[in-house]
Amino acid sequence: MRKIATYLKDLSESTRLIFLSCPPVNEDMLNTNSSSILSTIVRTNEESRHYSEACIEVCKEMDVKVVDLWSAIQTRPDWRTSCFTDGIHFSAEGSIIVVEEILKVLKEAEWEPSLHWKNIPTEFGESSAYDVVASDNKSTINISEFTFHREKQWD
Repeated sequence: MRKIATYLKDLSESTRLIFLSCPPVNEDMLNTNSSSILSTIVRTNEESRHYSEACIEVCKEMDVKVVDLWSAIQTRPDWRTSCFTDGIHFSAEGSIIVVEEILKVLKEAEWEPSLHWKNIPTEFGESSAYDVVASDNKSTINISEFTFHREKQWD
């Protein structure tokens, strides 16, 4: 992990990194969904916790931003059933937690320029004759920055 972080940081002085720590697993679901074709998956929550703690420690030593997925996923009381599709891969709910945690890091990071989505200029943000026509049938409405259509409203 340290070698990977060093390599990436050395690519450029402006390289910014966010590492994601190892998330927990639902061992029961993982063992129930095992395949006769593949070898047995022996990942445990205890191993995941150790990897997560090691990742966080290395990131602190190397001044790399880190998302503590081990803790973030487990904030939901029903994390074992709601955050995974098979015990190891994230469901939509698990993915939402990951996105929220990454956005927190991006929002709090003092990076110039900021990489938080609200601070990045919108592609095609300028008005165009091809935009939606407003109710006055004369002006247009640029909908490129509208977010009301999203299922989840991100901060």
